[in-house]
Amino acid sequence: MSEKGIFPSRFLFYIITISMFLLILSSMFLLQFGNTSLIPHSVFKLILLNGTSGYLKPNVNSEQIKLSFLSSQSSQVDAQVPIKNGESSCLKSSYGKKMCASWQQKVESCNTDQALLRVYMYDLPSEFHFGLLGWKGKSSQTWPDVSNPNRMPSYPGGLNLQHSMEYWLTLDLLSSNTPNVVRPCAAIRVKNSSQADVIFVPFFSSLSYNRHSKLQGKEKVSVNKMLQNKLVQFLTTRDEWKRYWGKDHLIVAHHPNSMLDAREKLGSAMFVLADFGRYPTEIANLEKDIIAPYRHVVRTIPPADSASFDKRPILVFFQGAIYRKDGGAIRQELYYLLKDEKDVHFAFGTIQGNGVNQAGQGMSSSKFCLNIAGDTPSSNRLFDAIVSHCVPVIISDEIELPFEDVIDYSEFCVFVRASDAVKKGYLLNLLRGIKRDQWTKMWEKLKEIVRHFQYQYPSQPCDAVDMIWEAVARKVSSVRFRIHRENRYRRFEQIK
Repeated sequence: MSEKGIFPSRFLFYIITISMFLLILSSMFLLQFGNTSLIPHSVFKLILLNGTSGYLKPNVNSEQIKLSFLSSQSSQVDAQVPIKNGESSCLKSSYGKKMCASWQQKVESCNTDQALLRVYMYDLPSEFHFGLLGWKGKSSQTWPDVSNPNRMPSYPGGLNLQHSMEYWLTLDLLSSNTPNVVRPCAAIRVKNSSQADVIFVPFFSSLSYNRHSKLQGKEKVSVNKMLQNKLVQFLTTRDEWKRYWGKDHLIVAHHPNSMLDAREKLGSAMFVLADFGRYPTEIANLEKDIIAPYRHVVRTIPPADSASFDKRPILVFFQGAIYRKDGGAIRQELYYLLKDEKDVHFAFGTIQGNGVNQAGQGMSSSKFCLNIAGDTPSSNRLFDAIVSHCVPVIISDEIELPFEDVIDYSEFCVFVRASDAVKKGYLLNLLRGIKRDQWTKMWEKLKEIVRHFQYQYPSQPCDAVDMIWEAVARKVSSVRFRIHRENRYRRFEQIK
């Protein structure tokens, strides 16, 4: 080929290379200075949310991101997303979603521009919440003083604790307006319902069921049923409820038997539940409701004290009620299959006496802990296993798990179908086939994710309270979507 033919080809190659370089350089320049007058704001937000600017701006401390949530006004929430050394400080799940973002770092004061979620909480009379704990405030006092944890009403112990998230969420909202309480800024209580993303109903429904569902003395209606009836009457007459037919309301009903008399009438609201075992799908479902973790009852094992593979002599551990109805009948079948195996502890147990301590010691000495369906698909046994760093073996086909859209439970749990578990030899062969290295990876993951299942006051970054608020925030956009769809014709039909 002649030099005349080669020259135009080389010239064209150089032109294309230089053009590409200038295009990349100009894109970096625009992102570096964040000039939203040159880039459409919606596009610029998408770039930030996808972390592009994080790789192009390694030394920037933070970026402001506007996240729009449900509100009667066109409101937005500013979330600080720190970027350091090109990496986000958020934890990323296996699905790539972010959780435990920077708004959940502890702060001494939180405002509506910082919080992920703005929550309006009804000032219900104390008989619905802390009055159930025996608290009596002054005549004009609706809420206890939460500035000093030592003076707050305490929640009953034992198995009552496993459904106590109503208590922790209420405390967290109260503390969001309390000076000098250092907590994450995931949710903040607002005093005007029109500014809220969600409306929180502070009814301790699980405690009401546990303590007041039986008739006392000459009562014709139990306190639990009376409170539910009063709650329905209160909510359905409120403008906040009528505005969106309750769809933006959040009600905690974690005990499977709580809110039995009111759940159908208030079924349009978002529920915080343990599972869907005793709910029809039209009342409770994953589309609108939140699955929250039980509050564990055994003590949390510090990571440094957690026994490794070779120091856990028990292969499989289960202690609890064996004879159950409905889907829990599988417990009895597994008991007869496993009870005589030398490295298996499968025994009846209760919380009576030293039962909780014995269960905790057994779990922390075991490689695998069985979480088998009982009267309902879930139980606090799963979360007792997690804080004991005992790899959970989940045998419950209908179970729903907390925060599963951002947590991959297969990284630290073993799932077994009920139909397989009852086959002779299947379960033990499966678990014995999991060798030290594979088990250790799951054990290390358990120690990492324990904090997501801890309830405490004040709440801490990435604990169960914050994870619940995050889960609520992820539901908000779908709630707004449903409301807008239903408004297509309703607004103009009212004009006729």
